[in-house]
Amino acid sequence: MAHGKQHRTLESDNSTMGFQIAPMIDVVFVIMLFFMVMAGAVKVERELKTQLPGLGTPTLSDESTPPDEILVTVEETGIVTLNEEEFDGPSDKALPTFTNTLMRLKQEADSREAKVMVTIQAEEQARYERVIDVLNAMAKAKIGNVTFTVGGDDF
Repeated sequence: MAHGKQHRTLESDNSTMGFQIAPMIDVVFVIMLFFMVMAGAVKVERELKTQLPGLGTPTLSDESTPPDEILVTVEETGIVTLNEEEFDGPSDKALPTFTNTLMRLKQEADSREAKVMVTIQAEEQARYERVIDVLNAMAKAKIGNVTFTVGGDDF
């Protein structure tokens, strides 16, 4: 009888040595899921549209008309000059002549589809209130491209 029991244990060991299909199905599903997610990411990446600066037709039209560059100087005494021409008095806060001239220059540049670039050169001892008056005049003329320099040695 002892001989028969030993034979049965050998048969049970042989039945557990077969190929396991369940773990393989799990691995296949994980791989499929990975490729499905990656395919969706690649599709989204293809839909992104970018345009590099300096390429395309809009920049070519901008290069054909160079921007109008205007130099505005704010002196210590409150005198405001536009391209070395003095406008309004040092005590005139509204700067009507200066504002009208800026508006006229802006309209003329818009008709040519050119940009207006203004550089404000303020002397070191110039009053901040006077610079604000100049900025208010530029806001009325709808001029947005403004650069600041300080001191009189830059130009």
